Amino acid sequence: MPPSKYPRDLVGYGATPPETEWPGGARLAVQFVVNYEEGGENCILHGDAASEGILTDMPGHPSLGAWEGRRNLMVESIYEYGSRVGLWRLLELFGSRGAPFTAFAVGMALERYPEAGRALAEAGHEVACHGYRWIDYSQVDEATERDHIRRAVKAIKDTTGERPLGWFAGRMSDHSRRLMMEEGGFLYDSDSYADDVPYWIVEQGKPLLIVPYSLDNNDMRFSNMNGFVTGREFFDYLKDAFDVLMEESRRTPRMMSIGLHPRLIGRPGRLAGLARFLDYALEHPDAWVCRRIDIARHWMETHPFSPKG
Repeated sequence: MPPSKYPRDLVGYGATPPETEWPGGARLAVQFVVNYEEGGENCILHGDAASEGILTDMPGHPSLGAWEGRRNLMVESIYEYGSRVGLWRLLELFGSRGAPFTAFAVGMALERYPEAGRALAEAGHEVACHGYRWIDYSQVDEATERDHIRRAVKAIKDTTGERPLGWFAGRMSDHSRRLMMEEGGFLYDSDSYADDVPYWIVEQGKPLLIVPYSLDNNDMRFSNMNGFVTGREFFDYLKDAFDVLMEESRRTPRMMSIGLHPRLIGRPGRLAGLARFLDYALEHPDAWVCRRIDIARHWMETHPFSPKG
């Protein structure tokens, strides 16, 4: 396939990343994401064919938790821990430090627990759209996914008072981004892991800002057999990533994303590692702890879309 026809961008900024400065002269933008999915995952009670199988503390391979045609009460209770305890523990931790985060919120999850959405909004955290269900949308037909995006936007607006400006499908389909653009109203998309700073693409003939996410600086690795075991391991990994990015930021500012899930990081032994890293980041004079919408707006202002890239 000729390079001009290849649909992927393997070059990006290359050896010349953009020169920029974060607000206040900061060198590194540090952004925490809390994925609020509890109550919107695969579940027989939701009309799904099987129970949820990923991002839990179930021992063994993730698929062992996905039971066909019947409920898995163990998995359900792990997800329930996230909404009953984990979310509130995270709100307390970040609130005590005066630090903001972005919540990737599933519409159905907020419908089942509207108080969670209200608490996030009242604390000043951004509530971005994480779809209507926490399911694999590559297995969902286009019409259903289009309806789910509409319902997700409505659920977030109804529970927080504001429509979401950020988008992250997670388990996306080939048409998720197009359908999100058709819905309209979003300022940025985070369904990418391709860079350490935002970048622009053209989707459906329109410019779209990508604020990339991360799967390595992510507590999901507590649910992997070869992932994190202790909160200190989580802290050590995040600190190493922070230190490398901060050093690189002496030449060009960078962005660091940290992914969190209330049912995973909300466990006491793990939260200790997160608290240690949050304090480490907040104590650094050149770090800007912010929301994704803050990064998006700053980038739009300082690096507006250019047809030439």
